[in-house]
Amino acid sequence: MTHLHTLTWADFKKFEPCYDPQERYGDFSGTILDILKDKRIPAKDSIWAATRKGMLDDRTLRLFACKCVREVWHLLTDERSRKAVEVAELYAVGEATDEELAAARAAARDAAMAAASDAAIAATWAAARAATWAAARDAAMDKQIMILIQLIEN
Repeated sequence: MTHLHTLTWADFKKFEPCYDPQERYGDFSGTILDILKDKRIPAKDSIWAATRKGMLDDRTLRLFACKCVREVWHLLTDERSRKAVEVAELYAVGEATDEELAAARAAARDAAMAAASDAAIAATWAAARAATWAAARDAAMDKQIMILIQLIEN
């Protein structure tokens, strides 16, 4: 299990949040896991808090990112992107080297550049899908909270 420090809202002030969480939620003292489980705090704010520097270790954050991508795995149509996620997972658990990670990252970057040109054409349809994406984003944020809690607890 990841080592978690006890935090207060004052600890988050150095990250300059958009609002004062103490004003919104009252006093707090607990771990980042407590924040993630607090139903008063919206998922987007919980994820923002958990991804601030020093809240979680690199391994946990890397595995969280990979698990989030796994939720939309079917959207990764380029094998280079899929391979990058697989290598990142292996790296997080000590089974891939810095060189392997760098090579996978470079290949994924090439895939992203190719996809970007395709995306420019597809962007014309974005306005029609905006409402659907907003609903999907909210549902995905709730799913991301559950994934992050599971990673921290394991």
